[in-house]
Amino acid sequence: MKTLQDIEDQITRLTLSIEVNYPELYATLDENPITIPSEGDSEMTMKVMEDYLESLKQILKQYSKTHNKQ
Repeated sequence: MKTLQDIEDQITRLTLSIEVNYPELYATLDENPITIPSEGDSEMTMKVMEDYLESLKQILKQYSKTHNKQ
């Protein structure tokens, strides 16, 4: 089972990869810090973070299809 830390690590690695390999895409991500409540529904936090990770993957996938690196 993935932990919140695992998901955050994946987000960090993917965001860094986008920044290095696709700086033009990174500039459009409009990254804003996500506030994670210290108390509350941890399942909701996991879902939000998993959804965010999946959205980053989809953005990169779509961008890669239309902007092949030479």
